[in-house]
Amino acid sequence: MAKYIAFFRAINVSGSRIIKMELLRETISSMGFKNIATYIQSGNLYFETRTSKNETLAKKIEKHLLEQLNFEVEVIVRSMEELKKTDQQDPYQHIEVDKTVAVYTNFLSAMPEKEQIELLYSYNNDIEECKIIGQELYYLCYKNKGKTKMTNKLIESKLKVFATSRNRNTVRKLISLYD
Repeated sequence: MAKYIAFFRAINVSGSRIIKMELLRETISSMGFKNIATYIQSGNLYFETRTSKNETLAKKIEKHLLEQLNFEVEVIVRSMEELKKTDQQDPYQHIEVDKTVAVYTNFLSAMPEKEQIELLYSYNNDIEECKIIGQELYYLCYKNKGKTKMTNKLIESKLKVFATSRNRNTVRKLISLYD
């Protein structure tokens, strides 16, 4: 059995698209996946299944959730090996996170086109910047330097893919819990 993490986009945010984690585990369990576990309310689901393509698993989960919950939820899947690699290749790993600095990984649904990446890079500045490696966008933000502009909405509109963001601590916690 292969180990995977499914990242659910925009659930349990501002009172919309509410999914209790117990219900999510039950719903996903009915799909035949094994050893299902969730981590925090933002939509991080660990499961095991036969090796498959990430996109195939994501679409299968999205379809099942639509049938069961009657609303769409975008899902991005990464194997545990990919998640570990994501953490290892973080270009900001030398920067310590504290009250003034934040580091996030945005998991992208597909590889953006080079032109879209260059367009998004034009928003990099001394307050915030991003770097894309593979299908992950790494985001660094200096919270005490001013107003940020690089929201998830901006990222998705410029890259023409959907994305879901997790802070560094969440990514590392998922690895430590399920590796």
